[in-house]
Amino acid sequence: MNQTKKLFTKDFTLVVIGQIISLFGNAAIRFALPLYLLNVTGSPALYGTVTACAIIPSILLTPIGGIIADRVNKRNIMVALDFFTTLIVLTFSALMGSLNLIALLITVLMLLYGIAGAYQPSVQASIPVLVNKENFMAANSVINTISSFSSLAGPVLGGILYSTYGLYPVLYVCAACFFISALMEIFIKIPYEKQPREASLPRILKKDFSESFAFIKKEKPFIGKTLLTICGINLFLSSMILVGLPYLITEVLDFPYALSNRLYGYASGALAAGGLFGGIGAGIFSKKLSLRNSGNLLITCTLFIFPMGASIFFIASPMINYGIITLCCFLIMIFSTLFTVQMLTLVQTETPSHLIGKVIALIFTLSTCAQPLGNALYGILFDLFPGREYLVILFSGITSLTIAVRAQTLFKSLVPAHLSPVRNSMPSKSE
Repeated sequence: MNQTKKLFTKDFTLVVIGQIISLFGNAAIRFALPLYLLNVTGSPALYGTVTACAIIPSILLTPIGGIIADRVNKRNIMVALDFFTTLIVLTFSALMGSLNLIALLITVLMLLYGIAGAYQPSVQASIPVLVNKENFMAANSVINTISSFSSLAGPVLGGILYSTYGLYPVLYVCAACFFISALMEIFIKIPYEKQPREASLPRILKKDFSESFAFIKKEKPFIGKTLLTICGINLFLSSMILVGLPYLITEVLDFPYALSNRLYGYASGALAAGGLFGGIGAGIFSKKLSLRNSGNLLITCTLFIFPMGASIFFIASPMINYGIITLCCFLIMIFSTLFTVQMLTLVQTETPSHLIGKVIALIFTLSTCAQPLGNALYGILFDLFPGREYLVILFSGITSLTIAVRAQTLFKSLVPAHLSPVRNSMPSKSE
């Protein structure tokens, strides 16, 4: 392990710069391609179906990526996947005018999401061997901040570039990002010790998932109930925003074509900014946040859905509607991020160290499974209620609020009963 005391060693700095470039390209292209489909077809059902299909490989490959990252040189994984992504983007740009657009978009988006799912575990797993143990927290903070800023800047700059010059320049810029990132990563030296292969990959996956399921089911069932809550929120709230935001801004609010795409880029940036503010707020107010009151964060989050529907029903001005929708999404992201941090803290606190990675991977995988179904559902609902989109938003709000209220009861009743006094209470000011 690298014993250098400073955080930004040469190798970690190369990882950071590579992440900035690669994640920006990833955020920009995953913003532009679905938006291009929506602009061409105008169909929210098709948009929801395509984005639902795109997420499935990420669900499948994230746990596999974590296992491979422990058994293969992490630098080689990052280099190979960035070069492969460059090839995918250039191939798409060459074939876009000659093949079926929908089939091509589904294939490319599935590949991009799958690669992202397999890529990130290698980055996270490289931190312990590149920085000193005292710098683990700072290194994770740097990587997470980069991810948040890339999610913010990618859609904003991608939206400006796409609305001004079209899709091809976005593709070429993103391909250049992946290629440059891969070139930089070649020069990273990550200590690597080849591990003996104890079993086949399917058997390893089965063993890890079985062990995680058994732990949640037998020892910590409240984690399973928390997971069901997260799945419900992803299904009825997160999916509505992911499908509804581009559809409402680019198709319903009746902005000029170029302006609508640019405004959607700004709104996507506002979502990412909300996540960033929520993460920072979780750190600042960590001593004041109580696990017993986590349900209140979720209730507050769901309440911001209703002004979105009300504005569309009562207000005729597209710009006022846009401002209300964007502000509500920003606030939803702040409180949902605070809730997510609380839940990760709960899981990390109550899970033995040798199971944390497996249990969190299982939670991420299962909670993400609800999103494709939700994307497809809201695509169909928005398609069925043209001119009455407020009804779809109202459905999302009522359903999500119901789940949040039940979650509030869950946390107040389960946390005292299942957690030790030390773990259940947050430090007070006097402490």
